[in-house]
Amino acid sequence: MKISLIIPTFRPQSYLWECLDSVYAQTFSKAEFEVIIVLNGCKEPYDSQIKAWIQAHDDLNVQYIQTDVGGVSNARNVALDIAKGNYVAFVDDDDIISPCYLQELYDLASPDTVSLCYPYAFDDGKLDEQLPYRITNAYDYCVTKGCRHLSSKVRKFFSGPCMKLIAMSIIQHRRFDARFKNGEDSLFMFLISDKIKNVAFTSKNAIYYRRIRENSACTRKRRRYEIVLNKLKMIRAYSVIYWRSPKKYDFLFYVTRLLGALK
Repeated sequence: MKISLIIPTFRPQSYLWECLDSVYAQTFSKAEFEVIIVLNGCKEPYDSQIKAWIQAHDDLNVQYIQTDVGGVSNARNVALDIAKGNYVAFVDDDDIISPCYLQELYDLASPDTVSLCYPYAFDDGKLDEQLPYRITNAYDYCVTKGCRHLSSKVRKFFSGPCMKLIAMSIIQHRRFDARFKNGEDSLFMFLISDKIKNVAFTSKNAIYYRRIRENSACTRKRRRYEIVLNKLKMIRAYSVIYWRSPKKYDFLFYVTRLLGALK
């Protein structure tokens, strides 16, 4: 199996079917990638709906798991534990990928190279209206300059696991830290960055459509003390990773992660 595409979902709405339909429409051979859907938390009616979609698309390789343990990190970890692919792609359940997404990413990836796509942000229900997005700006800059390594602009892509294809040889046994409810994506990407030597950018045809929703997990408001406590714990987590193997990690990347945790 060449690629494992991981989709965690929690109480999904109609956007999940848009996401799955975009996965089904991939030009990449269906025999060469698998989809791992992990429903975390509340089971019904979502479990039955997901199973019905899978049954209606039985020519797609799908592994489906329902777990009572909530949290996107746990869901991704469950999927990583059973992934069969040499490479892994993460897609959030409310986002969409263009038809050539997997093919272009795969063509550029290697055991020490992470391939990155074109990011496109849009308001929920307004796919044709592209929003300003800092990662889109970073893409334009990096493609123009021919960036290949973890420069300051490239690091903007490493705030989360989506929009890219990552070799399992890079991830290895490392997993998302489920103790964190915010910032865990960035922490995971820093954790595995010791094995990333290069990056490569697809054309603008390989698109990751990021849906902006008011009630999504990343936009919910939290209490001030929760925010401060999470920042302190996050700084400690970054520091533990870096100082255990300082020669393996990029110091500037470490510093920018600390500064990012303070924002």
